[in-house]
Amino acid sequence: MQAFDVLGDPVRRRILELLADGEQAAGAVSGVVRAEFGISQPAVSQHLRVLRESGFATVRADGTRRLYAVDSAPLREVALWLERFRRLWSQRLEALGTELARGRRTSREQRENAAGTPSAGSTSETRSEDDT
Repeated sequence: MQAFDVLGDPVRRRILELLADGEQAAGAVSGVVRAEFGISQPAVSQHLRVLRESGFATVRADGTRRLYAVDSAPLREVALWLERFRRLWSQRLEALGTELARGRRTSREQRENAAGTPSAGSTSETRSEDDT
């Protein structure tokens, strides 16, 4: 099964989110997932099995309990694959950061002008961390 097939299911993504906080008993995971998604315990067990068989999760016995944890190797593979596309959104995020800074600067200048104080462009002393 391909990594995105596994991650494409919202129940499995939620299970991985729960396991990202640390090792969890199958019963604890099942309780949360059943409450959030309204699915049966056998259905949760099936999702845990898919995660285990696809390598996204590991399981170990602790007496009668089964403790699940995230195996990060498949997630690293997904991250490497996504790296090819990072430049597509990195440029947009940088542009968004520039626009947000420009908007903060404009708002500050408008407030200063309304209050009768010098604008950020007239003295270097009124510059703040938002300008950097």
